[in-house]
Amino acid sequence: MDMTNDAYQRYVSGKAAPSPLLRDCLWAFCVGGLICTAGQALRNLYQHWGLSPDEASACVSVTLIFAAALCTGLGCFDRLAKHAGAGTLVPITGFANAMVSPALEFRSEGLITGVGAKLFTIAGPVLVYGISASVVYGLLLVLFG
Repeated sequence: MDMTNDAYQRYVSGKAAPSPLLRDCLWAFCVGGLICTAGQALRNLYQHWGLSPDEASACVSVTLIFAAALCTGLGCFDRLAKHAGAGTLVPITGFANAMVSPALEFRSEGLITGVGAKLFTIAGPVLVYGISASVVYGLLLVLFG
């Protein structure tokens, strides 16, 4: 069957159900807000336990990354993300999910060639460009600041 791109787009548009945009946006906002609220509650708890604000913030990041990675490994993160969309992907939990998902997909290939090689498939470019941008910004700040 030979189909042009335009014909394919018309076919897909006829078969796909319209997305309830407002409901999806509200749901993403609520779930993202709940994740951020949980992060703030954790920060308050860590400070109550005697950590400084900076130490508590670092512990919150580690806790949220660990929780998202664990939920990804157990399969619950994908079920939540299916309904919450960007609400789970925008906070730090989305970064953890982006790192763990490819690693889980290729775990059958072994620890080195599977998990180790695929761990940074998605996060690698983010890290490279983020670090590169921070170096450029730092140089500009030193030279012109």
